[in-house]
Amino acid sequence: MEIENVTSLILLSVALGMDAFSVSLGMGMQSVRWKHIGMAGLLVGFLHMLMPGLGILLGKWLFINISEWASLAGGFLLLTMGAYTVFASFTERHSPAHSIAGVGLWVFAFSVSIDSFPIGFSLGLHNINVLISIVSFGIMSTLLTWMGFFVGKRATTYVGAYSEIFGGSILCALGLYTIF
Repeated sequence: MEIENVTSLILLSVALGMDAFSVSLGMGMQSVRWKHIGMAGLLVGFLHMLMPGLGILLGKWLFINISEWASLAGGFLLLTMGAYTVFASFTERHSPAHSIAGVGLWVFAFSVSIDSFPIGFSLGLHNINVLISIVSFGIMSTLLTWMGFFVGKRATTYVGAYSEIFGGSILCALGLYTIF
């Protein structure tokens, strides 16, 4: 694997995990048990492997069966997801306290992982190593989720918006790189 591909994969893993980081950062400011934090990180990591894995498989199938425009479509998907993440970070969120026990844990993990499906899809349009990609996504999102809870217990609320802007900016940059 080329160093450029490894760097892009690491940056993409960080970008995908930043959504989980920012949400867990806010939730970490609430009273959350360490046991629930551990389970949340593991579940987010698992779903960050499952969702892009399914997307990659669909993208690889389309890569084999569709012409040259598939790469351009993948770049636009990355750019769109990045722009959405950046713009969403500026909207004000008023939500009640969340519980990450039971069903709340699944809702939290799914909500921060669903956006990794189209990212996986766009990666599947390129010839990438599926196993390395999804393992990287899972590890990074687990670590960033745990870090978000940990920092959230010790930080102020404005940090969360900056992490989403950073993650969205990385997605936009990777999308523009793919397009051009």
